[in-house]
Amino acid sequence: MTNAPTHAASAEVTAIDSQARGPLLLLLGSSLVWLVISGILALITSIQLHSPAYFADCSWLTYGRASALRETAFIYGWSANAGLGIALWILGRLSGSPLRGLNWTVVGTLFWNLGISLGLVGIATGDMTSFSLLQLPGYVQPLLAFAFATISISGVLAWSGRRTDGAYASQWYAVAALFIFPWLLVAGQAVLLWIPVRGALQAVAAGWYAQGVWSLWLAPLALAGAYYVTPKITGRALAAYESAPLGFWTLIVVGSWTGGRHLIGGPVPVWLSTVAVVAYGLLLFHYLVVAINLRAAFSASSLSASFLRWGVFSYVLVGILEFLCTFRGISVVAQFTLIDLAIEQLGLYGGVTMLLFASLYYMVPFLVGRDWAVPALATGHRILVTVGVVALVGALAYAGWEQSSDLSSPSVAFGGILAHIRPSLLAIAAAQLLLLIANLLLLVNFATTVFASYCSACGADLGQPSKMEAHAS
Repeated sequence: MTNAPTHAASAEVTAIDSQARGPLLLLLGSSLVWLVISGILALITSIQLHSPAYFADCSWLTYGRASALRETAFIYGWSANAGLGIALWILGRLSGSPLRGLNWTVVGTLFWNLGISLGLVGIATGDMTSFSLLQLPGYVQPLLAFAFATISISGVLAWSGRRTDGAYASQWYAVAALFIFPWLLVAGQAVLLWIPVRGALQAVAAGWYAQGVWSLWLAPLALAGAYYVTPKITGRALAAYESAPLGFWTLIVVGSWTGGRHLIGGPVPVWLSTVAVVAYGLLLFHYLVVAINLRAAFSASSLSASFLRWGVFSYVLVGILEFLCTFRGISVVAQFTLIDLAIEQLGLYGGVTMLLFASLYYMVPFLVGRDWAVPALATGHRILVTVGVVALVGALAYAGWEQSSDLSSPSVAFGGILAHIRPSLLAIAAAQLLLLIANLLLLVNFATTVFASYCSACGADLGQPSKMEAHAS
């Protein structure tokens, strides 16, 4: 892989965009439907935190199952579909030729979403695993591995058949996500479900898988789009692009070794958590490289840039907070409280999702040949999702701090802890409602834009989206 310079390209709709329109819009549309579904489930679980009787008589939506449903719909429904759509589009554009094997992409997308749907039914009926980020029933996970590999065929062909000698950072991250996740999923199933390891090794394997999903799959998918969009909307090459390969390889080599953070104080050798401290120390270099390379987004003024700013800031902040939480003195305060959930939501919603939003807002006009149909909905989505994420993370962090203080006091009963954090739990539910409304606006805007493009472009040449992209000087 070479560190070829990044330039902003022409903003015109190309044959690559037109030829891949249907399969990629299918991926993006599916992702937004799952995002709304996960938002509904998140609202239900947030209400159950302060009102345990809510849906208590419905076994399908008890808190444990609803939480697993929310997590699965968000990770494998929203993030996977959106990330794959963005990755394939980037690989196709940078390969210099239209994507091949798109029929396989359509088939894989249908089977992927079918597998998620069957998995959610299994979780709702109690047929689920106990491992974070791998709670889908064992019988649907081989289907997901097959579907993911099928979707990835187009991306792999674009990468192997590219017409340029060099490679770009966005391609590195996209290809890494396409190759690593099937291995990660199969390996996780093998050691946790098919031939399960015993005792404390299960916690080690589960922590490794959960951290791998974040570091080796979700983060690369989000960064692939960020590295592609940033120079496009700014019209400038990335300032420290020569360091991008080192940042990339640091994440790939060190990322999965940080899973020991979740095992501090557990029945595992102490050296595992110590390795996590060292790994996070090394990983700070990756976050520094990302911050330096993508800081140009902070000076841009487009809709995508506003999401990029929040995404980059949140992604780097999560890296710093997770590094701090590897120290045992801090983990004593944060562990087993809502502080952990606050950091998780900051990473998944503030980091990964905001970066995916930035790429989605940038690429859809190229796929459909027109700007977003209702700019007011895009503005409303941006404002509501930003306020929602800030309110959600802030309320979770404050509630976690209250929890930590009360848990350290032997005079406070468990019921008293819930009473103390009830206002924060109400704020969490309000934030989830804001996020749900915001994402409904995005889904409506997406559907309206796609429908309008198919109605107005019948028999007409696709035009150039206005003001979508700057030119490199």
